Amino acid sequence: MFFRLLKRVFDATSRRVTTLSIIVGAMCIAAMPSARAADPNKVVRYAFRIAETSFDPATISDLYSSYVVAAIFDPLVTYDYLARPYKLKPNVLVDMPTVSEDGTVFTFRIKPGIYFTDDPAFNGKKRELVAADFVYGIKRHFDPRWRSNVLYLVDHIEGMDKVVAKWRETKVFDYDMPVRGFETPDKHTLIIRLKRPDFLFLYRMTDSRFGGVAREVVEKYGDSTGDHPVGTGPYRLAFWRKSSRIVLEANPGYRDEVWESEPPANDEYSQAIAKRLSGKKIPMVGRIEISIIEEPQPRWLAFLNEEHDVIDEVPFEFSTRAAPGGKLAADLAARGMKLDRVTRISLQYTYFGMENKVVGGYTPDKVALRRAMTLGYYADEEINIVRKGQAIRANSPIAPGANGFDPDFRSETVEYDPGRAKALLDMYGYVDKDGDGYRENPDGSKLVITLSSAPDMERRQLTEVWIKSMKVIGIRMEANFQKWPDLLKESRAGKLQMWGVGWTSTLPDADSFLQLLYGPNSGQSNHSRFNLPAYNKMYEATQRIPNSPERNAIFREMNRTFMAYSPWTLSAYPIWNNLTQPWVIGYRMNPVMNSVWKFVDVDLEEQKRRKK
Repeated sequence: MFFRLLKRVFDATSRRVTTLSIIVGAMCIAAMPSARAADPNKVVRYAFRIAETSFDPATISDLYSSYVVAAIFDPLVTYDYLARPYKLKPNVLVDMPTVSEDGTVFTFRIKPGIYFTDDPAFNGKKRELVAADFVYGIKRHFDPRWRSNVLYLVDHIEGMDKVVAKWRETKVFDYDMPVRGFETPDKHTLIIRLKRPDFLFLYRMTDSRFGGVAREVVEKYGDSTGDHPVGTGPYRLAFWRKSSRIVLEANPGYRDEVWESEPPANDEYSQAIAKRLSGKKIPMVGRIEISIIEEPQPRWLAFLNEEHDVIDEVPFEFSTRAAPGGKLAADLAARGMKLDRVTRISLQYTYFGMENKVVGGYTPDKVALRRAMTLGYYADEEINIVRKGQAIRANSPIAPGANGFDPDFRSETVEYDPGRAKALLDMYGYVDKDGDGYRENPDGSKLVITLSSAPDMERRQLTEVWIKSMKVIGIRMEANFQKWPDLLKESRAGKLQMWGVGWTSTLPDADSFLQLLYGPNSGQSNHSRFNLPAYNKMYEATQRIPNSPERNAIFREMNRTFMAYSPWTLSAYPIWNNLTQPWVIGYRMNPVMNSVWKFVDVDLEEQKRRKK
């Protein structure tokens, strides 16, 4: 029943999109000056707060690299930019995909005439995007060579387990081995079959990491593919100095696409954007210039001094300066700046390495240690002092905005209670035996907890909150500061004892968060390597059930199980304050989209006037 309803919704969406496209197309013909290609004089400059890792869709695992990849590679489907609630729409498709009654077969019809950007791999020929490019792009996530971080999202495609099994025997991944899960009856039609129903599968296909990839490019560049991203998206990589500067240029051969969106009627800001930009050819901005600035103050000053046009996620220490009381500061408003305040579908937490001999494990004493540390962590100081109130106390591993989030869920294990933490530690033998003021392990050995962190000022402050909190309950904690890429590598290998991280979802569902604790995802998205059979069984049950009260009941039980074993300490759901200069038009952070640059314009006349 659910999939029949889903199919009707998608079919109706397709008709609306097609109708709107015809209307907008007619508007563009009537107003040709608005339907121009990207202007090279229009530049948007801003900064990442953490360095990128790679631009290979199959290997990236961090948010900032995904911003770039999403601008270069096209997914099959996407979201309506300003629509709330979120709406799926075709991206490189003729219309919305068709879905079988049982929710296991998806048919995509790709638009003819979409081309990859020029690259030596194509030997001077134009290279059209075809169905096989999506097959190849998705199969790469199964190839152990690339160590995909998101294989769990597509690992249920029928027949791919046989390809992986053959690789185990031969150590050669056979991309040409026929599987029932992929069928291309013609070069523009792609049929994907799943081993089980997955009502979120189309949402997963909005991820550019599963976008079309030209096999010739990977075969030419091999392990350096991440340095030579070649896609069909609105931008291409023009310059890259690792961990320093990234420049994207508008793709000169980008398909004929115009700005269109359906914002809510009660959202005046989004309505004004739509009125001004509807019908314009996209992308409109010719260059995106990205700096890597890890420290908060220089990033903030670069924006104030008009060296940057956008600042995503204003550093917390300047958030009350930028948006006191959640409203744009008067002096910034007088300068024409604009505030976009968003609660992304995201979560901040600190995980415990569940395979670590000190904090990991499922025995009562190890569970007691983690629960005590969670009870002893003063999250309010993190939120109020470090984050300057720009966050909401997390009450579950599911973030607000996701299907399955329960605002009324409560657990005593997320409440700050150092007295109970001390009592729990005493009960299980974590006591100070040598009189130095710090507790030892139950066997008398020295107890030292190591928290890993990036070395920027904000992370140092968060680490200090942890160290102070643990000192109150008698636990000695030390810091391990390393650069983000090094921490990520060690984390995926299961070598970190504790690490404070964040997770930002690209689909509006609890699944995005609860899969972080699913045992088989260890080494991918499950950095804690939590692997509890009872939890795994519940997670698998949610995969077979559509969004419903029944599914939400399972989520609540998974929440309770999570709280009982405490593989993470929850801290906050962050609030993002994003600022733009007055000449930037159309920028709004979409909580489930990683790249919005093709929807943004720059008013050169306004820029010239303001800078006089």
